[in-house]
Amino acid sequence: MNPYVYILSVNGLLFFLSLIFYFFPPKRINNLYGYRTNKSMLNDTIWQFSNRYFTKILVIYASISFVAALAFQFLFNREISWQPMAIMLMSLAVSVIKTEQEIAKNFDKDGNKKN
Repeated sequence: MNPYVYILSVNGLLFFLSLIFYFFPPKRINNLYGYRTNKSMLNDTIWQFSNRYFTKILVIYASISFVAALAFQFLFNREISWQPMAIMLMSLAVSVIKTEQEIAKNFDKDGNKKN
């Protein structure tokens, strides 16, 4: 497989989906679309906050992973296999961890906003 097609299908797809989430965020709590964790679905305030924060972070890290995977291929110019997938998984993990930290920093365990 062409390495650039692989990068576009892995990291490019993540970047494209992050833009969709950014421009078309979910309106209400649902089980299909949006940033869905137990904490984020406690109430509508946390839902709106976590989806706004997650999409901003995801766009940033998805674009970084896309550019990093392209740069990796361009600089080393060899057959790639797991590197774009690892970069994509790291960007997803960082986005989720940062979002959960922000939720914990701004809301208590019952879903009330901290002062």
